[in-house]
Amino acid sequence: MPNSFSAPLTDRPLQRIVRCTGGLALFGVGISLLVRAQFGLAPWDVFHQGVSEHINVQLGTIIVLTSIAVMLLWIPLHQSVGLGTILNALQIGLTVNIVLPVIPEIHDLAMRVVLMIAGIGIVAIASGLYIGSGLGPGPRDGLMIGLNARGYRIGRARTLIEVIVLIAGIILGGQAGIGTLLFAVGIGPLVERTLPILKMNARRIT
Repeated sequence: MPNSFSAPLTDRPLQRIVRCTGGLALFGVGISLLVRAQFGLAPWDVFHQGVSEHINVQLGTIIVLTSIAVMLLWIPLHQSVGLGTILNALQIGLTVNIVLPVIPEIHDLAMRVVLMIAGIGIVAIASGLYIGSGLGPGPRDGLMIGLNARGYRIGRARTLIEVIVLIAGIILGGQAGIGTLLFAVGIGPLVERTLPILKMNARRIT
C-alpha cells in the first residue's frame, strides 16, 4: 500500500513539480545560511563536510553523492523512488554549490545568529514543501518516512536519524556546534508542523 506522501503525477503535476523544486531550492539556501552562520552545520552537513575534507570535493557534490548512497538504505524499508527523490538527490547539492560561494562570510555575532535561525526555519519549510508535493521523499527523508510507517512519529524519527549522522560526522572531523544541536533537536518538531500545512492531498480522479 502506498504511503500517504505518494500521489499520481496526473494529479496537478505542474503544481507538484513547482512546489517540489521550490522546496529543494530553499533547502539548499537553508544549508548555505547555516554554513555561513558558523555555529556548526546541520548534522547531515557535519558528515558531508567531514567527507569533503577527506577527499577535497565541494560540499554540494558530497551532498549529491551521499544522497545516492543513502537511497540504498531504502531497500529494507520498501520505499519507492519518485520524481521528487531524484530531484532531491541532485538539486540540493547543486544549489549549495551555486549559492554558498555567493554568500559572504559574516563576522558580526548578531547577524550570524539571524542566519542560523533563518537557516533552520527555511529547511523546515522546504521539507514541508517538497515532501508535501507528493512526488516522492528525498533520500534522507525516505528513511524518516519509512520509520514513520513502522510506528515512529515523524519528529522522533527525524531526530533519531540526525543524531546518528551527527556522531558519524564528528568522528570524520566535521564542524559541530550550538547550531548543530539546535538543528538536531528542533528540525523534527518543526517538520512535524510544516508538513501537514504544506502537504498536497491527492484528488480522486474520475
